[in-house]
Amino acid sequence: MRSVAIFAVVAIAFHLSLAAPADLSSEEDIPILKDEREMEEDGRFNFEIETGNGIRLSQGGSPDGEDGAVSHAGEYSYTAPDGTLVVVKFVANENGYQPESDLLPVAPEFPHPIPQFVLDQIAFAAKEDAERDSEEED
Repeated sequence: MRSVAIFAVVAIAFHLSLAAPADLSSEEDIPILKDEREMEEDGRFNFEIETGNGIRLSQGGSPDGEDGAVSHAGEYSYTAPDGTLVVVKFVANENGYQPESDLLPVAPEFPHPIPQFVLDQIAFAAKEDAERDSEEED
């Protein structure tokens, strides 16, 4: 239970640090507009935080993973210095941290075209393997 609370605090600090303003010399106080937290005896938790400068973070979790590992799901958003709204949805479980956002790079769809030189190398290696197998049988 304590580790869940510590993880939640670390997660909040990490996510909010991503949205930190570029000018750290500002002495402006940013108000907390919303800070709702729920912690259940069985390890389930939810929280929602919203600041006066548009940062929002919501996350929930429960100890339903292997060996009581806590699975998390949530979302955070903020406005980047260039004015772009950044929204990241995520799941963190036995498969690791899995973010989703329109701003994250996406790998090309698979299967992608295989270059001819790679196909040639595969064919050459297959031919060598077949010849070696043939020699071993004799």
